[in-house]
Amino acid sequence: MSAESRGMWMWSQACAALEEAERRHRRFFELLGAPARAPVWEPPVDVFLLERELHIVVALPGVRPGSASIELTSSGLWVRAESSLPLQLGRGRILRLEIPYGRIERRIDLPGGRYQLLDHEYADGCLHVRLSGAPL
Repeated sequence: MSAESRGMWMWSQACAALEEAERRHRRFFELLGAPARAPVWEPPVDVFLLERELHIVVALPGVRPGSASIELTSSGLWVRAESSLPLQLGRGRILRLEIPYGRIERRIDLPGGRYQLLDHEYADGCLHVRLSGAPL
């Protein structure tokens, strides 16, 4: 490799490194400017197929009946809710905290097929959802 071609190669490598550094610099400031999203927990879910219906059970401890929102989309079933501590602690101390509280959000993938929301009810700390249709 001649000295001239080696110099051009080094120059192109330096330019590529500068471009990469500039991309990372821009990305860093984009991340700083992005609004912080509150933490979200995903509740456990059971899905059952009974004849031509899907039955979905979503565990939602601490959620008031009727406060969960359900959205059936082409990408699945979305369940969103909010839960809060059941009591005012005041000057008390938490000795154990295993039940998650705060924002709840879960997208449930459904088997391929066409579905329609039939019914939903809240019972025993769980949201029960019925969808018509069956997987393909």
